[in-house]
Amino acid sequence: MKMKKNEKLNKWLWKWHVIAGLVSLPFVIILSVTGLIYLLKEDYETPRQKHIKEVVVEQKAITFEEQKTIANKHAVKKPNAVVIPKQTNQATEFVSGKFGGKTSLYINPYNGKVTGEILPKNTFMFKVRKLHGELLLGKWGTKVIELIASWMVVLIITGLYVWWPSRSWNLKGFFIPRIHQGKRVLFRDLHAIISFWISGLLLLTLAGGFPWTDVFGDNFKWVQKQTNTGFPSTWHGHTFKSNVKDKPLSLDAMITKAHSLNLEGDVTIEFPKGKHGVYSISNQVFSNLQAQKKYHFDQYSGELLHKDNWSDVGFLMRSRMWVMAFHQGQFGSWNWWLMIFVALALFVSSVSAIFSYFLRKRKGSWSIPKTPKHFNVGYGIISILVLLAIVFPLFGISLLIILVIEKFKKPKTSIV
Repeated sequence: MKMKKNEKLNKWLWKWHVIAGLVSLPFVIILSVTGLIYLLKEDYETPRQKHIKEVVVEQKAITFEEQKTIANKHAVKKPNAVVIPKQTNQATEFVSGKFGGKTSLYINPYNGKVTGEILPKNTFMFKVRKLHGELLLGKWGTKVIELIASWMVVLIITGLYVWWPSRSWNLKGFFIPRIHQGKRVLFRDLHAIISFWISGLLLLTLAGGFPWTDVFGDNFKWVQKQTNTGFPSTWHGHTFKSNVKDKPLSLDAMITKAHSLNLEGDVTIEFPKGKHGVYSISNQVFSNLQAQKKYHFDQYSGELLHKDNWSDVGFLMRSRMWVMAFHQGQFGSWNWWLMIFVALALFVSSVSAIFSYFLRKRKGSWSIPKTPKHFNVGYGIISILVLLAIVFPLFGISLLIILVIEKFKKPKTSIV
């Protein structure tokens, strides 16, 4: 295995790989640890919420309409949806709000008692998620994480080039670290080998995290809108209206209708908003995104007004939802274990890089690799950097700042 390499370019990339690593690695370690912890969310929360979500089965249950009335009286915020129970020992979940503002009130379907209300913002895992996504610093923290994630892409690309052998190398070098050549070499090899083998998975994992970011995420949504590749305009049901009659259908009637659809996964019924609103039925099944559908019904007659299949969702939105589900390990046990592996491997690789650096670092110096004098990067590399700067604007801004500093520091050095 060998690849002809430009040695001057190799040294230049090595310098920026080290600098970017020094800035990014503390945050990367936080991301790997919090990501690993958040993957254990279900295992952590299930036993702690069992007394809220599970009930003792009795002979007769009260109607869903009655349960809805109880939920309206006791919920912090009036519910806008109900999740249909799958088992007879499940409490009925009435949902208020969406996304980060979502809360769930649970009703015992047999005696009508409130078993509890779960406010995600008050949970330990919500704090872990906020630390993972914004360092508990709000919008500014989100931008820091986005910047670090952008530089991680650059770290992966430059790391692959710098590490890839330019001369013939035994295949075991891709698998086994050199354990008899000192600690620095050992930690360097651990970092390089692990990073090489998870590089593809790590890029895919990063792709699943970027849609949550502010700048890239907003730009991505803009592209979806301009290309009409997001959710269809009919998906959320805002364009449909019910034909007003004397009395709307009961929630029980709509749940019966939902059962007749034989939908996979978790099925949710969204309540009509006002007298002209519609009932919307949808299902969520991460292991088979193709099975997801959305139905809209007249709240008085029960007439089907519109149905959307997953294939009606635009390509960019389907791709976005796929990588986001992959990022969270939601495609099943194989995906969950794979994300556990990526998080652990990233942590070990990052720690190994830090050890390798400090074992190499000279006292009183940052030990940043030097670049050759009068080195021209070339238009190919500049084109790649420009492309990355467009795709990841925060990376582009930080790169521009670095280039300005370099220009003033070394005014005679050309970067073109």
